Amino acid sequence: MIDALERYLEEQGIAHELVEHDERFTAAAEARASGVEPQDAAKDVLLRIGEKYLLATISASDRLDPGKVRDLLGGDEHVRLATEEEIGADFGQFELGALPPFGSLLGVDQIVDRRLLQHERVLCNAGDHHTSVRVASEDLVRAADARTGDIVED
Repeated sequence: MIDALERYLEEQGIAHELVEHDERFTAAAEARASGVEPQDAAKDVLLRIGEKYLLATISASDRLDPGKVRDLLGGDEHVRLATEEEIGADFGQFELGALPPFGSLLGVDQIVDRRLLQHERVLCNAGDHHTSVRVASEDLVRAADARTGDIVED
């Protein structure tokens, strides 16, 4: 899984740094284990909109606001969190809760909270609970041609 991510990042021309750490199960805990503040780390929330997935990438210190996501997308469809069963079935090459923040790698559309772009570099999941990857925040958007907007709780 880490090899697939590294190949993808190299193909996309994305400078990156792999960071190994003790096993952690939340983005904020991974950030702390890597010596990074949670606001300087990203976390992913996989959503379902109808039959499609949408990867929402936000700061590890924030909470996603599904209503803002729905409004940004036009307000017509029901937005819900993907279940663990759905994630395991469709993204089983990555550990549950450790999806990397690159929608194009996963084959899904992506939206990135605009606040992440205020950080030069962010720490992200790399596919397992022992490794993170540090990348430029604008590369999160560029690589996936992601949409940006305000998608976190006030």
